[in-house]
Amino acid sequence: MTPVNPLLGDYSELFMLLAALTYTIAFLAFTIDLMRAKTIPPEPADVEESSEQSNRSRLPAQVGAGVEWSHSGTSPRGGSQGNAGTGAAGSSGMGYEPLRRPAARIGVAVSAIGLLIHLTGVLTRGIAAGRVPWGNMYEFVTTGALMVMAVFLICLIFRDLRFLGTLITGLVLVMLMAGAIAYPTPVAQLIPALQSYWLIIHVSIAVLASAIFTLTFCLSVLQLIKTRQERAGRPSSSGVMRLIPSAKALDQLAYRLNGIGFIFWTFTLMAGAIWAEAAWGRYWGWDTKEVWTFVIWVLYAGYLHARATRGWEGSRAAWLSITGYLCVVFNFTIVNMYFAGLHSYSGL
Repeated sequence: MTPVNPLLGDYSELFMLLAALTYTIAFLAFTIDLMRAKTIPPEPADVEESSEQSNRSRLPAQVGAGVEWSHSGTSPRGGSQGNAGTGAAGSSGMGYEPLRRPAARIGVAVSAIGLLIHLTGVLTRGIAAGRVPWGNMYEFVTTGALMVMAVFLICLIFRDLRFLGTLITGLVLVMLMAGAIAYPTPVAQLIPALQSYWLIIHVSIAVLASAIFTLTFCLSVLQLIKTRQERAGRPSSSGVMRLIPSAKALDQLAYRLNGIGFIFWTFTLMAGAIWAEAAWGRYWGWDTKEVWTFVIWVLYAGYLHARATRGWEGSRAAWLSITGYLCVVFNFTIVNMYFAGLHSYSGL
C-alpha cells in the first residue's frame, strides 16, 4: 500500500485554488462578452435581411418592375446571404460566425489554462493518495468539475457554445467552492470496500456522464428562456439573446448530448451492478444509491423515448432534461451525505 503524502496533498489544494482563480477570470470574460452583446450594432447581413423582408411585403407591386426573388437564400442582387439574420450563433446552427468577440476568445483561452491547472491539482491529489482521486465527496466534486470544463472545451471544437461560458464556468466555480468549503477531506487511503479496479471504471464513467448532463442542463435552461422570447415575438438580433441560437437548435443539441450521456450512464449502472456482485454477492439490493441511479436512468430513458417517438420537443423535453439533472445532483449530494447504506462513502 502506497503511503500518503500530505505535503503533495497541500500542493494539490493550492492548484485547486489557482484553478478557481483562473476560472473566475474566465467567468468575468464570458460575462463581459454577454454584456457587450447589448452594444454591438446589427451586422450588415441583419440590416439586409430586414430590408429584404420589407421588400418582400411589397412583392406584388415590384414584380411588374422586373424584380425577381429567389427562395434559395439569395438577394435580388444575386449575392448569397449566408447566415443573414441569424446572429452570432445562428438561428438554426451553432457554427462560428465572423462577429468579433474578443472577450469570448479570452474566456475560452483562460478556461483552457484553468483546465490544465485543475488537471494538475487532480493528478497531484491522486499521487499524494497513491490511488485514483475520487474516493470521497471532495475528490468526486473536484474531479467532476474538471470533467465539466473538459467536456465544454471539447464541444467548443465542434460547436460555438461560447454563450454557455458564463453558466459553465459559474457551475465549475460552485463545485470547487463546495469541495473546499462543504467537503474538505484530508488525503487518506481508501476504505477496504473501495479498493477495487471497479472504482476506476464505475466512478469515472459516472463522472463523465454527469459532466455531459451538466452541459445539457445549461442548454435546456437557455432553451426555455429562448422559447419564451420567441413566443413573445421579441427580436433576437440584439442584446444578449443575439448570441444564443434558436430554441430548436438548443433542443436538438441537448437531445444528442443527452443520448451520449445516457449511454455512459447505462454503463455506470451496469458496472455498479457487476461491482456489487463482486463485493457483496448480489447484483441488486435496492440500496438507496442504487435506486436513485436507476431513477436517473429511467428519467433520461423516458426523455429520449418521448423525444424520439412521441414528439416531445420544446419546453416539455427541456423540463424533463432539467428534472433528470436535478436528480443527478440530488443523488450526488443528499443521497451520499444523508442516506445510510452500503454506498455511504462521502468521507465526511
